[in-house]
Amino acid sequence: ANHRRACYRQPLTSTLSKAASMPEICRFYGIIIAMYYNDHAPAHFHAKYTSNKATIAIATGDVIQGSLPRRALRLVNEWRTLHEVELQAAWDDVMARQPMKHIEPLE
Repeated sequence: ANHRRACYRQPLTSTLSKAASMPEICRFYGIIIAMYYNDHAPAHFHAKYTSNKATIAIATGDVIQGSLPRRALRLVNEWRTLHEVELQAAWDDVMARQPMKHIEPLE
């Protein structure tokens, strides 16, 4: 199996607190994409690559907080553009405390 492109969804815990649960919605090229339950607006996701972390706005791709290396950020924004509708649906699920569906990785 090609693990660098595989998407995984971490099982939800019984407590959907920010500290306890940040389910992964996708993983590609060493980049992990996740969303917290009980998070704040604007609609966003979290991207982690090695020791770098960034909070990315779904609608614009703007970095709200943190940073990623240039290449990783370019890949994340390419993926975000392709899956913007699915990301917004995942955000809506998170806000409603519903399970999220995984999103296909960047090929």
